[in-house]
Amino acid sequence: MGMVSPSSDTVDAFIQALPKTETHLHLEGALPYESLLRPLDPARYPANPPFRRKGHRYPTFPDFEKVLLEHALPWFTTAERYHEAARVIFAGHVIQNVRYVETSFHLAVTEFTGIPGREIIAAIKSAVPPGLEVRVFAGMLRNGYQGSLRETIDALADWDTLDGIDLHGFEQAPTEPWTAKVWERARQAGKVTKCHAGEFDGAHRVREAIEELGVLRVQHGVRAIEDPSVVRLAAERGVTFDVCPLSNVALRVVDDIAAHPLRRLMQAGVRCTVSTDDPLSFGNTLTDEYLALAGEGGFTRTELARVARSGWEVASVPESTRRRFLSEIDRLAA
Repeated sequence: MGMVSPSSDTVDAFIQALPKTETHLHLEGALPYESLLRPLDPARYPANPPFRRKGHRYPTFPDFEKVLLEHALPWFTTAERYHEAARVIFAGHVIQNVRYVETSFHLAVTEFTGIPGREIIAAIKSAVPPGLEVRVFAGMLRNGYQGSLRETIDALADWDTLDGIDLHGFEQAPTEPWTAKVWERARQAGKVTKCHAGEFDGAHRVREAIEELGVLRVQHGVRAIEDPSVVRLAAERGVTFDVCPLSNVALRVVDDIAAHPLRRLMQAGVRCTVSTDDPLSFGNTLTDEYLALAGEGGFTRTELARVARSGWEVASVPESTRRRFLSEIDRLAA
């Protein structure tokens, strides 16, 4: 299969036709800027701010986090606001032919807004349109157990509407001893467990996530490429990396899409999905991710189809649903 160009109508049509998944999406970080946040205060939130423009690079992770919090927190003050944001976000997915989404909400929001976590989950799930499957995860910081969230974290395994948990935030902070116990308890309760690793810290954090936390889903994971033994470990254990290429460029994890290790990880046998991470902060869509891989990354249709397949291989859906979408992808790629 030959190289493809992002300007090709046939490539655009192929990407649109692929039944896609988004498996690494922070709900607060996906707040629609133009349609929801900007009308809240047009003077404070101007059209097309520099941080959302193509080519913008954040100097540091704290700079990114500051922009994200300054823009997300004013919106997410009630469960109804979560519902409205999710409704618009999911409508955007449907337009792009995304059929399955795994999204997380930041558990600490329950502390500083007083919105119970179960209400946030219900608000998100009640916004899901026909034709889209959504799974909701609780994301927490590496030091989240130190404060008043401890009781909430201990109860997560019993939340029947919660689909999984995720460890996120500043990666260079240590992973504390409580985490492995909480992660194991969640798995015993049938939850999917994830961990951000291999983004701002090295391959050893990916190894830690796999061996100490027992996860089969690593968010990002791209710096595993720095240690072939960690890449082999991920491939042998059947670990999936939920990769966000445009986020990796904007946050200076990689120089550009051409230098991104996604292809090398896939060639080494690591299953990789592609998602947008925090589109509020990057101004990206899932279609943009695929187009960047096709254009700047030189991904072939076969490779793009493999990315799409990977999302369905790990999706929490009935086997009949999985087989149907995998067959559709194979037919499009043939």
